[in-house]
Amino acid sequence: MRVAFACLALLFTASGAVAQQVPPAASELPQPAMVYSDQTPVYRFFPGDEVEITIFSAPELSRSATIGPDGRLALPLIGAVRAADLTADELRDILVSAYSVHLRMPELTVTPRTYASRQVFVGGEVARPGIYEMPANIDAFQAVALAGGFLPSAHRSDVLILSRASGETTVSEIDLSMRAVRGGLPGAHALQRYDVVYVPRSRISQVNLFMQQYVRDALPVQFSFYYDLRGGTRNN
Repeated sequence: MRVAFACLALLFTASGAVAQQVPPAASELPQPAMVYSDQTPVYRFFPGDEVEITIFSAPELSRSATIGPDGRLALPLIGAVRAADLTADELRDILVSAYSVHLRMPELTVTPRTYASRQVFVGGEVARPGIYEMPANIDAFQAVALAGGFLPSAHRSDVLILSRASGETTVSEIDLSMRAVRGGLPGAHALQRYDVVYVPRSRISQVNLFMQQYVRDALPVQFSFYYDLRGGTRNN
């Protein structure tokens, strides 16, 4: 009987030791706080955003307007003006130039009022590839969590992020392996609207070729349209 109790005690001790060696689930690991700095890209307007245009030299022309699906604002005197993919300062400069044809020394400001929904696309080796609304400022690891997490086949060390936050299409790689997660994801940064997070199956040797052959065909229509019109991944 004593031998049996001794065996049980040994079994529970061994089980506890094994449990201590099992790494914590990704969702249980502390998430790095989003850090903002002077290097954080300036926000660029998207269709559905509402902006307030105040023209001090002609108050009757001031108004709030919503950027249409074509990326343009319909304004008095100057007609349709492209606003999507511009910062508030860039749009202000364009409006000043356009109104200078009708007004002497126009003075105006452009102020964001409301923002349209913020979407990111998560694809590749994740449980539920698709478009997701960003509930807050999240990074690529948290976006993958929204998509149900990594599949066992995922190569987590070379996750691609396609973005136009800077005004130009950029492709970057980030390490989302468990080792990087435990280290606080030093390469993590807040995703921007219409960013694409793509988890490959194997190591990527030629990023541009991979983007052309695989990622561009996986993009949903609105994302493909967005990148195509602005010099995206479909250019060979």
